[in-house]
Amino acid sequence: MKQKYLVRSVSSLLGLMTIASQNVWAEIQPYNMTEGVTEISKQVFDLHMVIYYICCVIGVLVFGAMAISIFRDRKSKGVTPAKFHESTALEFIWTALPFVILIGISIPAAKVLIAMEDTSGADMTVKVTGYQWMWRYEYIDNDIDFYSILKTPRDEIYNRAEKNENYLLEVDKELVLPTNRKIRILITSNDVLHAWWVPDLALKKDAIPGYINQVWTYIDKPGIYRGQCAELCGRDHGFMPVVARALSPEDYDAWVLEQGNKNMASSESSIESSGQKVKNIKAAINTQAALEN
Repeated sequence: MKQKYLVRSVSSLLGLMTIASQNVWAEIQPYNMTEGVTEISKQVFDLHMVIYYICCVIGVLVFGAMAISIFRDRKSKGVTPAKFHESTALEFIWTALPFVILIGISIPAAKVLIAMEDTSGADMTVKVTGYQWMWRYEYIDNDIDFYSILKTPRDEIYNRAEKNENYLLEVDKELVLPTNRKIRILITSNDVLHAWWVPDLALKKDAIPGYINQVWTYIDKPGIYRGQCAELCGRDHGFMPVVARALSPEDYDAWVLEQGNKNMASSESSIESSGQKVKNIKAAINTQAALEN
């Protein structure tokens, strides 16, 4: 009779928790881990949810059993505590069961971690360097190099103007990446510890001075993906966002060509400016020499 009562109580508790979880799920979802848009990010999210549900089941069973025992076997009902000593079988069960659960979790977790660290076979490489307080992006396979700085106006930061939708998550130059290509990202720092973090791409890695970390991503669809520095790095730590714009391979190649043309024009302008300076110096020297004669 007691066993039937215990089973009915646990079943009722599980049913109530299921109904409650369905009602509040829509409200707590924004506070859950970001699912992301890449295959790796979805694997990480799925692993997170599996472990979350395992923890929920363990919590319901443990605290449910405690609550039922406290209510049913309370002193006011005249229940006297049982007198028993060690149980070898019980000790074995509550030692082996957590071990089995941890092994079951570790196998899929190890597979995801190995996949996240496998940067081999990349189609392109981008080097990310953290500075106080900005990011520098260098495209190793192309002659493209620029700094990315916070674009949010100071008037918004100091509450002199209304804050826009992407407040503190907008930059003057975005990191442009192609879709459908494996991208290796090298991450380091020029001064202090930073952390380059883009939740939608499941990318988060420390930027360490004198050391290069590496991650990779494969973006399936175009879009804008925002992140920020995730390591307290000084006074303006909150003012160094990350904005990655994913383009189709064709649009990305066009962007690379455009950047190359800009660099070429800039180089030609620099050469012309240098040439003009040389001419001016020579003219000054000739004038000085004529005056001396």
